[in-house]
Amino acid sequence: MPREFSRSDRVASQIQREMADLIRTQVKDPALGMITLSDVELSRDLAVAKLYVTFLAAAVTPAQAVKRLAEFVPELRRELGKRIRIRVLPELRFVHDDSLDRGMRMDTLLQALSHERDADDRDGTGE
Repeated sequence: MPREFSRSDRVASQIQREMADLIRTQVKDPALGMITLSDVELSRDLAVAKLYVTFLAAAVTPAQAVKRLAEFVPELRRELGKRIRIRVLPELRFVHDDSLDRGMRMDTLLQALSHERDADDRDGTGE
């Protein structure tokens, strides 16, 4: 029976769990607001991990927040190495996940379209 997940998927899942906890406990920067780790993508050779993050109530722009979060990488990587057993710990790269922003924008557009359709129906101009 084949494995359901590849090794990189299993390692990415473990990194996501541990990094979410580490970010919550180790990153103490009020300008970043609440940080959510939404996904981790590992390269095929497990050398690089892209960590997709979302910032809620941040006092800085997402690009600035990613730069500030990158300053914590050495400490986070060291702590991650203590928590997981892996021969070579991947390089950590933070990336802003804008899917939440895009989803909210799409929701706003759909609501506006719905309100417009309702107004047309009330006016009798709808089909």
